[in-house]
This record gives sequence, structure tokens and C-alpha cells, in this order.
Amino acid sequence: MSISQNLVYIKKTLPKEVTLVAVSKTKPVSDLQEAYDAGQRIFGENKIQEMVEKYDVLPKDISWHMIGHLQSNKVKYMAHFVDLIHGVDKFSTLKEINKQAKKNDRIINCLLQLKIAEEDSKFGLSKEEILNILNSDDYSSLQNINVVGLMGMASFVEDESQIKQEFSSLKTFYEELKPTQPQFNTISMGMSGDYELAIEQGSNMVRVGSAIFGNRNYNK
Repeated sequence: MSISQNLVYIKKTLPKEVTLVAVSKTKPVSDLQEAYDAGQRIFGENKIQEMVEKYDVLPKDISWHMIGHLQSNKVKYMAHFVDLIHGVDKFSTLKEINKQAKKNDRIINCLLQLKIAEEDSKFGLSKEEILNILNSDDYSSLQNINVVGLMGMASFVEDESQIKQEFSSLKTFYEELKPTQPQFNTISMGMSGDYELAIEQGSNMVRVGSAIFGNRNYNK
């Protein structure tokens, strides 16, 4: 199927309260334009330079999400346009986002990444670290960021029960935090291979790439 057909199919399967982020990393601008023409307005990239290059040439009503692991020294390149940063896993990164947002007279939305997977390769904060951040005076002094929820990545395994348990742990923690974090509105979990499981467990934002655009182009 074409990109537009894939989008139509996936959107039909999503509950209305679930936001679809089209993960366009490694894909050419023409593919993003096809998705845009089919009505998609939210795109996710995991490399800032690639996102900046696409932002420069694509329509300006696109909402850009940074979904990859974030290096603090690169934040300045996207601070003038990024709408949501998914994978914040250090307080120092939050401070840098706040600094660059202030320079651009913006408030940037962020998600804290909770480590739910067993693999060592996955980034993320522990529950204790997230609680320490949210309850700190330093955090409350950051006026140019808005932490709107949590993000997580499940283990890359075949065992659906393990994946469900990992997603469920993020949803449970989100619900525990919500009474003291009224601005929370986003649980970002689920990708092409597991987004249906993630939605079952309470996700309201899914990051779907290969199911829309096909396999990634790593031979560029």
C-alpha cells in the first residue's frame, strides 16, 4: 500500500483520543509531503539536524516532535520550532531546553522518559528520579518548559505479556503522578510493532514509522 493508504488504515484503527505521530526519520521530504497531503500534521524525528532540514522546506503548520535520545548541546538548533520533546531523561537536559526556549520566547512541551524496558540499551529515568525532579525547587523555577506527561519504550521481545506489563507500569505511574501534575495529558508509548498493545494499556500517543513509510533508509 502507499503511504497515504497506510495512514488511512492506521487512523481507522486508532481510538479518537489517541494522537498519531508519524515517525519520518531517514525518510525523504517527498514521503513526508505525501503523508502531509493525506492529512498528517504531526511528524517525529530522532535526529535534530534531519528535523531542521525538513522543517526548513516543509509546510509550517507541521507539528514537529523530537523522539530520539537528546544531546543537550543540540537543543538550540530546534528550540525555535519543536512542539514536543519526548525523551527527556536528565534534569540537565530539561534545564537546557528551558534556557533555549527562553531565548526564543517560547514554552516548549516535554515528556519525561520512564525506563520501563529490561534492556540496558534503552534510556530513561527511574520512578524515583522522576519524583525527585518534579518535587525539586530547581524544577519549579523552569518557566519556559511544560512537562505534559511521560514517554516509554517497551522491551524488544516477542513476549506480549512482558510488553503489556511494561506499558501498564508506565500508565500506573502516570496515574499516580497526575493528581499533583494537573498539566499532564500525554502518555507516549507504542510503535509500529506494539502500538495496539500500548493503546490497550492506556497510551494516548503512538509513534508509528515503518507501518506508514515502510522500512527505514539507513543506507543514505
